[in-house]
Amino acid sequence: VQLQASGGGLVQAGGSLTLSCAASGSSFSAYGVNWYRQPPEQQRERVASISSGGEINYDDLAKGRFTISRDNAKNTVPLQMNNLKPEDTAVYYCNARGLLSGRWYIYWGQGTQVTVSS
Repeated sequence: VQLQASGGGLVQAGGSLTLSCAASGSSFSAYGVNWYRQPPEQQRERVASISSGGEINYDDLAKGRFTISRDNAKNTVPLQMNNLKPEDTAVYYCNARGLLSGRWYIYWGQGTQVTVSS
């Protein structure tokens, strides 16, 4: 599985962006997908996750503002971000994690930069 994150950019506070995590390879539907972000000079933190079965979890920073979903037919996991704040400025990464044939597989995509101006 190869992951490609896209959709980042520069947006004003209060604005919206939709990031996309696109996967190539087989069995993508068997993977849970997580969105992480890494603000400048800070550690990477998880933002939201969606399991292979569609169960969704959000970190507190994302609740009420971000929406994660998945389209297994298109092999994509969008992250819609509304009411963006300057503190949302970070490089956003997607990660796929799955247990196949008794072995865990974990893949990371390259990041996409989100910058929120005040």
